[in-house]
Amino acid sequence: MSYYLRQTATWSANNVTADDPDEKLMEQYREGNAEAFTALYQRNKAALYRYFLRQTRHNSIAEELSQDVWTNIIRSRRSYQVNAKFTTYLFQIAHNRLVDHYRRADNRALHNPIDSDEDCEIAGHVQHHPDKQAESSQIQQRLLTLVHALPQEQREAFVLKEDAGLSVEQIAKVTDVNAETAKSRLRYAVRKIREGLKDFL
Repeated sequence: MSYYLRQTATWSANNVTADDPDEKLMEQYREGNAEAFTALYQRNKAALYRYFLRQTRHNSIAEELSQDVWTNIIRSRRSYQVNAKFTTYLFQIAHNRLVDHYRRADNRALHNPIDSDEDCEIAGHVQHHPDKQAESSQIQQRLLTLVHALPQEQREAFVLKEDAGLSVEQIAKVTDVNAETAKSRLRYAVRKIREGLKDFL
């Protein structure tokens, strides 16, 4: 991604503050502010990468798809309009890229093993006391197993909610389904995960 940052560095850069919303940053980037793109990238790169990692279960594929999405955003910057939150826009592009990847790969990525310990980050929202580290590790591993066992649509809904922080309405827009379908997928995913973790609760 450093290549793309260098490419945009020739454009003008105005002051960017930590309080600027993503949508404003993207508008600034559309007008040629490279600093705004850098801020957007730093804020959202981890969530986007984790989204692809949960779905493909391969570091190299997740990295490749993530860069494809950022490249898409760079190329289409001049046509950007604020029609939704930037994260919704970002993950719509990501979802479409993932669908294209599955079509080309014939879904083989879903059955391959994870090649990184970074996948354990998905359990980061589970908080435990330091003296229960062993139990916490067991819960994290169990959670990962449960997430990976979910049907693809439910797993995507869960990851978009937990990793990307999207609302049900945003998940629906990203995955091109109605809100009730998105809510149902998320509800089933959470139910299965809670059932699988009941021994730890």
